[in-house]
Amino acid sequence: MNGPDEHERTFAALPPVRGRAFAQSWWGQAWLKALEDTALDGEQLRRGRRHAREGAVGAVSVRPGRITAVVRDRDGTAHRSDVLLQQLDDQDWDRFLDTATDRSGHIAALLDRDMPPHLVEDAAAAGVELLPGIGDLEPECTCDAWDHCPHTAALCYQVARLLDQDPFVLLLLRGRGERRLLDELQLRSVARAHPPEADVTPVRAGLRADEAFAVAGDLPPLPGPPPLPDGPGPAPALDTQTPAADGQDAGALEFLAADAAARAHLMLRQALAPGHAEQIAEPAPTRDQDAVRMAASVPGPVITGRLAAGTARGRGELELAVRAWHYGGAAGLAVLEEEFTPDAAQLARATDCLAAAWADEAERPRLRPAGPARWTVVGALTQLRLGRDGQWWPFRKERGAWAPAGPASPDPAEGRPARRRHGRVRPRVAALQLQERRQPDGRRL
Repeated sequence: MNGPDEHERTFAALPPVRGRAFAQSWWGQAWLKALEDTALDGEQLRRGRRHAREGAVGAVSVRPGRITAVVRDRDGTAHRSDVLLQQLDDQDWDRFLDTATDRSGHIAALLDRDMPPHLVEDAAAAGVELLPGIGDLEPECTCDAWDHCPHTAALCYQVARLLDQDPFVLLLLRGRGERRLLDELQLRSVARAHPPEADVTPVRAGLRADEAFAVAGDLPPLPGPPPLPDGPGPAPALDTQTPAADGQDAGALEFLAADAAARAHLMLRQALAPGHAEQIAEPAPTRDQDAVRMAASVPGPVITGRLAAGTARGRGELELAVRAWHYGGAAGLAVLEEEFTPDAAQLARATDCLAAAWADEAERPRLRPAGPARWTVVGALTQLRLGRDGQWWPFRKERGAWAPAGPASPDPAEGRPARRRHGRVRPRVAALQLQERRQPDGRRL
């Protein structure tokens, strides 16, 4: 079938299941009955159930007339498995839509992800078979079996679980996607509520802006925004179709989609927070900053390696950049990697700040300038750096490189609750010196 419904839905691989039937809904059970009545070899079905229970079925792609997944044997061998189901033609869909709109409860049930038995029975009476029957589930598998093999059987058992959650999976298999189907049901419902002979005021094609503003006070208020979702939606699974083109990595694309969804959810949460309109918008990150931000989300060694290569960093350099990002975002990254030269006024304020930071001379460390905005503690592998915003950042030398050791503070001697002496909290630099002397392996970093 041509047209806008030639699309697909992809469902992430379902986890292993133990001690329960694959189908809880009656229509899911009818799907499995069609499989079990069709297969000629019961042993193949038993192996398929075992594969499905063990989680051997990968992401499932559903499109008109076909379901697809990669199914792995216990030795790891992967097989592409497909199950075909004949699509309904346009006349069948017209009869089904007429049947569904005959009873308002049918549409309400579909919107509630339910498949009422009366809808299926009424459609069958009109000559439209929604559920598959004996021989309707046609298998195809790269293992070259001519009947249902353990791989296509496992795929069917897994699809039964998807059908339990959403009967629109079955309707998409029969040829119509959810959005188009619901739109057509709505049009037919409206047409029945307003037959041609009814006195219906025609809708104008457009309205001038000044006319719209003139009647704005007479219109009902707009509804409030919908509630914020608990979290971003799941990323699409891209491992079920033909091999990706050269240079394309399905895992990287999945990660980018998940990252975009997480960022969108964060931005929406911030936009709905009280006082958001009064806040100054943060500047958009540069390409390099955004790569470090993504690496800070711990995507895994493969993606991290690609991000390191894309930012001309080694893995160790990227690890330091990620640590700086965790402590202070773009500002922390800049303090790690950029040379900042304060002007005369900034340098004078920094010098006064360092002179006044330690009231107790016994606590004052000896500081040696190590750059335009860096001071190293004499006799210790610790350092203070001044950021462009006047904040102080602690650093510690690790394996020959200066590494971020904590978040920024306006006070270079800000205390840490790790240890007290004489009732006072040890200053920030002194606390770093203490940590340096007490590495787990007894060595200085």
